[in-house]
Amino acid sequence: MGIQAEEIAAVLKQFGVDYDAFQIETFHSGHINSTHRVDIRYKGVSDAFVAQRINTYVFPDPVGIMENIDIVTGHIRDKLVEAGINPERRVLNFLKRPDGTNYYFESQESFWRVYRFVPNTVTYDKAEDPSILTSAGVAFGTFQRQLADLDMSLLKETMPGFHDTPRRWENLMKAARRDSEGRLAEVEKEIASIEKHRDLWARLISLHNDGTLPYRVTHNDTKYNNVLVDATTGEAVCVIDLDTVSPGLAAWDYGDAIRFSGNRSAEDEPDLSRVKLDLELYEAFASGFIPACRDGLTEAELDTLYLGGVTMAFELSMRFLEDYLRGDKYFRIHRPRHNLYRARSQLALALNMVERLDDCHAIDKKYY
Repeated sequence: MGIQAEEIAAVLKQFGVDYDAFQIETFHSGHINSTHRVDIRYKGVSDAFVAQRINTYVFPDPVGIMENIDIVTGHIRDKLVEAGINPERRVLNFLKRPDGTNYYFESQESFWRVYRFVPNTVTYDKAEDPSILTSAGVAFGTFQRQLADLDMSLLKETMPGFHDTPRRWENLMKAARRDSEGRLAEVEKEIASIEKHRDLWARLISLHNDGTLPYRVTHNDTKYNNVLVDATTGEAVCVIDLDTVSPGLAAWDYGDAIRFSGNRSAEDEPDLSRVKLDLELYEAFASGFIPACRDGLTEAELDTLYLGGVTMAFELSMRFLEDYLRGDKYFRIHRPRHNLYRARSQLALALNMVERLDDCHAIDKKYY
């Protein structure tokens, strides 16, 4: 076994997983954590798990994250049981060690968790089929509805200001002033374009600050590939990647999903002429998400959901630019200047969304 296999084997033992043999498949689609499917055989019986090593540079309070996850998954499991639904495939099942913790670490650089693999499921980095995207909308809307009565004070704020877009702008400005890698000249045009639209991307947090929009328990990273989909039926099974669950705005969850799924080109598409919002995909998601959670949202929340997509696209462009200026320390890159390509693509999407805001608002109104 290689070093990686030896480390994962030791992690499995910590969670009481016995095996005669195991096989590891590493997933490479995520930007942040290290994720591995582990298939085991023990006394003739097969089983499968997912082992993840948490990036503690990105998530400096991994214990708090895992405590939040325990609360959230337990709450959803109780809701499912109460509704007469078998929770096994509908919510992630994290293993616990003998001391009751759902994590294991030897140091901050080696922080692990293990959950049961959900069989016959897949994830998609892009959803070309609108019906599958509608199903994902139902999944994220249902997730928010299931957590509507969860006491937010139980959750730790492990990443303060995660979607506070004005704060993201301030962080970008700090990175620009420092210019530690000598890259500022490459991105001055992009920074100016973002600043020009400040009134738009700051509007949601401003409406929260003045009391118009309340915080909910939100996922805060509603990319389509954070939904497990039944490989046979195409039905969304459950929501995954719960590291960012915390108090937030409904429009953030809605908007990040739109940002990711409503654009048929890649998140790092170098040909910016291909980057645009597809209104068919937008409506597909809206038709699932809004009906699934509208009864729990205020009129003001429903009437500002359409601002979520453009806000999240501007915000992610800021985050990619900041990381590029700081030397690519946050997002995993796969080629030189990768974060710059990502930032430019997200900015192009944001600018296209600015032109489509009235269309987006009209679509939303059809479902509330």
